[in-house]
Amino acid sequence: MHEMDLRNSLQTGGDRRRLKTIMALAIVYGFTFGMHLVPWGQWLLLGLFSIQALRLIFAPPLPPLGISQSLPASSAKPLESETLPFFSLIASAKNEEAVIANLVQNLCQLDYPSDRFEVWIVDDNSSDRTADVLELLKTKFPQLKTLRRGAGAQGGKSGALNQVLPRTQGDIIGVFDADAQVTHDVLRSLVPVFQQPKIGAVQLRKAIANANENAWTAGQSAEMALDLCLQDLRIRVGGTGELRGNGQFVKRQALDSCGGWNEQTITDDLDLTIRLHLHQWDIACLYNPAVQEEGVVTLKQLWHQRNRWAEGGFQRYLDYTIPLLSNRMGFLKSFDAFLFVINQYLLTIAFIPDTLAAIAFHHAPLLPPIAIFSLSLTSVTMAFGLRRSYQMPWRSAIWRTIPGMIYMLHWIPVIACVTLRMCVVPKRLKWVKTQHQGAGKTSILEDLEDIELQEIGG
Repeated sequence: MHEMDLRNSLQTGGDRRRLKTIMALAIVYGFTFGMHLVPWGQWLLLGLFSIQALRLIFAPPLPPLGISQSLPASSAKPLESETLPFFSLIASAKNEEAVIANLVQNLCQLDYPSDRFEVWIVDDNSSDRTADVLELLKTKFPQLKTLRRGAGAQGGKSGALNQVLPRTQGDIIGVFDADAQVTHDVLRSLVPVFQQPKIGAVQLRKAIANANENAWTAGQSAEMALDLCLQDLRIRVGGTGELRGNGQFVKRQALDSCGGWNEQTITDDLDLTIRLHLHQWDIACLYNPAVQEEGVVTLKQLWHQRNRWAEGGFQRYLDYTIPLLSNRMGFLKSFDAFLFVINQYLLTIAFIPDTLAAIAFHHAPLLPPIAIFSLSLTSVTMAFGLRRSYQMPWRSAIWRTIPGMIYMLHWIPVIACVTLRMCVVPKRLKWVKTQHQGAGKTSILEDLEDIELQEIGG
């Protein structure tokens, strides 16, 4: 499929997202009422979920706990620099003075030949001291390069990534959030994965750095373990792996074939996921090493963040409806994506018409058994994910799964509100910034304050 076809599909989808959302909800309402009139409709849906469950249960076995592909450590046989891929590591930062120094120091000190990677930080017109911190960091780390965007720059994070991309020279592009932290061997771990010709991108497991702060961050930690375990199983049965923004790596060849990042979406990672699969690329995921990030610490922050994720996730299916229905990803990936959108979005939406139909026809709702089946499968997957991600015993994994599943129920009102809002309000590309606190004042900030005091004293 040519990139022009996708761009035309996106333009049509972008202009008619509200209409497509209304049509999707009308289909869900109609099908749900139909299940109350035709009993086999419920069994059809339950059968599809059962097939997917069996596919995941009998997925090829996972490698032993804690094992990840990796190149030899620096203490072993020296690496030949000229045979290694060049990595360009990028982060877009807007008012990130609290965390950007930690990220730069982390990335610039990776265990990888210094002539085979570069670090780019895009300062997206920050109004705090982010620019000053970056200038000071450039004197300490020669791999660091910066680009400052003006006040009129468009496209948000996607625009920042597209603007800096032509300046990079990497064979593989790594994208990080400003609060990210990775282990020193991360690039070595990725090299053998990208040697597989069909792999267009790799997503690292996301781990919550402040998981012990409160119940919200603990829930996010369990959610991330569930997410990667589910992705890993989906990939192993021929389904679609997905990118998660922070800690994602993309082959330049694959990125170029997709036309770069889409600036008309609020979740660039999920949008790129669909376009990579439509261009016949595969996405892999790694349990280890993981990328650390800060979890949001309040219900309000969680609500804003999850609303953006839910809207962007649903939006991608609206934007690429025609290519997806045309089976351009192949049967297994299309079937997987079809069941995923039903389970994550449509099943939640269908509870409203299911309740109305039950009242109208004077019998019990039909969806609770399907929902219980889905939640049971999710619970088991979360327990597996926690055990594998954190190498904990089964008892601990099960005990953490219980509050984790209670936490996951927040997605029900989020998805219900998002889909209803998308039917009424035209989407404005408005992004609510996630506040990053950092681990305290860094030495770079202290140095910067000393310089400022000297200038005042002088």
